[in-house]
Amino acid sequence: MNPVVHFEIPAEDKNRMADFYTKAFGWKMQMLGPDMNDYVLVTTTEPDDDGRPKNPGAINGGFYKKSADMPAQYPSVVIAVGDREMAKFASDDPGSVWLRPLQPRAPLNYVSSWPITR
Repeated sequence: MNPVVHFEIPAEDKNRMADFYTKAFGWKMQMLGPDMNDYVLVTTTEPDDDGRPKNPGAINGGFYKKSADMPAQYPSVVIAVGDREMAKFASDDPGSVWLRPLQPRAPLNYVSSWPITR
């Protein structure tokens, strides 16, 4: 089975988003700098020594800066797929449209984006 391992939420104002989710839910934020496109790592549950959530079924995530040149900026989930061909098969399903091409990225192996149409 290929698990959901991360969520991402677009943000127009990362400081306002971080403040809201910290106050509302007690989430912890780690603001990354311009070299990481001002990404914000979000901890929603305590991680173990390897950085994985201690609580089964819980995930952590991040906020990314909205960009005018990137389509379909909505909250999303990241599914860990260790097999490149399986990821390609899923995204080549009729009706799927690539938003971001399949790219190698450790430690998840491959990352791409396409909208959920079903």
